[in-house]
Amino acid sequence: MLLLRDVARGDLAGLKRLAATLNSVNLPNNEKVLSALIDKSIHSFSGKVEDPFKREYLFVLEDFRNQTIIGTSMIIAQHGTKDAPHIYFQVTEAENYSASIDKHFRHKVLSIGYNYDGPTEIGGLVVDPPYRSGTEKPGKQLSYVRFLFMGMHRPLFRERVLAELLPPLMEDGRSLLWESIGKKFTGLDYTEADKLSRQNKEFIKELFPSSDIYASLFSAKAQKLIGEVGPNTRGVQRMLERVGFRYSNHIDPFDGGPHYEANLGEVSLIRHFRTAIVGKEPFDLESEEVVVGVSRASGPNRFRAVRTQVRYEDQVVFFPKAARDLLKVKPGDKVSIIPFE
Repeated sequence: MLLLRDVARGDLAGLKRLAATLNSVNLPNNEKVLSALIDKSIHSFSGKVEDPFKREYLFVLEDFRNQTIIGTSMIIAQHGTKDAPHIYFQVTEAENYSASIDKHFRHKVLSIGYNYDGPTEIGGLVVDPPYRSGTEKPGKQLSYVRFLFMGMHRPLFRERVLAELLPPLMEDGRSLLWESIGKKFTGLDYTEADKLSRQNKEFIKELFPSSDIYASLFSAKAQKLIGEVGPNTRGVQRMLERVGFRYSNHIDPFDGGPHYEANLGEVSLIRHFRTAIVGKEPFDLESEEVVVGVSRASGPNRFRAVRTQVRYEDQVVFFPKAARDLLKVKPGDKVSIIPFE
């Protein structure tokens, strides 16, 4: 059984191993950045970050058999503030027709936009490659646990939820869209600009064109990538669509990856969120599969969750002792549940 929980300072070595393996923008291979992510998450779970919309929560998935961190995911309570706006390209279509030469064109148009009171963002999802094809579905667990936590703490999050999906990238990790736009207006390489933007978005606002950009000026290959989902992200796309997310016609200004959005209350996992009291054994197999979680006000882990089979009787839920032990709950305790559909 795998354990979903909030990150702890003792997880730094595990995150470094995972980051070195993946070399992902979602989990940068940089000890200083990883330490900062851990500290921000610990302070967010503990409430030491007083403004709830400045909190960032980092979840880890631990293989309890060998105590190995095999994946992560994140919630950013609000992506887009006055100090660091959420920046995107809105994708629209313009039509032009000349009667004198009987020529008609449809152009994809990119318009830069800024959101200073942004949505909650879900992101940072990575899974160690050897575990990706397993029956335990670690990627799905890491995706769903964020909705379980948001269901448990609705007032701490915005009603609108955003997921930025990665597009296809070049073999060397560069973005063809960035080569077509961003590099020409900033003089920065893709990885350089992406790293800088985590702390400073001013250069984007000052250097990017404020007028509409016609994608027809790009190469045919670059045009095709606008709003496309990368091959390693299609599973996430299908999961998001299944629970209620839709493409918002917004893309990332760096790499052209699509933005998927939903109202939190309309996400199917949130609509089926419930709480129940842990019952005593016996537990039988006439059950359904869910993610069960518990939050605590103090302790080394303020949040723990597991994927397990459960059986309901009114407001009482029964599930195996192994899952109860990982959650550290006993009969009579209150737990929160979403379906693992």
